[in-house]
Amino acid sequence: MFEQQDSSQRRTERAAFETDRLLIVGDVTLPPEGYKSRFSDSLNRDELEFVSLTNCELTSLTDGTTRHQDFLMLSKRHIRLAYPVADESPAGPPEPPRP
Repeated sequence: MFEQQDSSQRRTERAAFETDRLLIVGDVTLPPEGYKSRFSDSLNRDELEFVSLTNCELTSLTDGTTRHQDFLMLSKRHIRLAYPVADESPAGPPEPPRP
């Protein structure tokens, strides 16, 4: 059936995902270290079609409205851009990079 894993052996990394309509910043759960422990590894797993996120802030790219979501599953086919971000307060999305 399902393998039960010890949650103390997992770590979370804050990440931003941009879709056509939303900027989503949330926590991705990753293995602590070693094989498949990088953020990019979690996105490149072919057997998974969704990325599970917790503690999410969703910002509309059309009008800038923001809302909080405790948990969501994001379809990888809708992701246009994804990158890890530094831990931030849940007050808002990360600032865009400066040239």
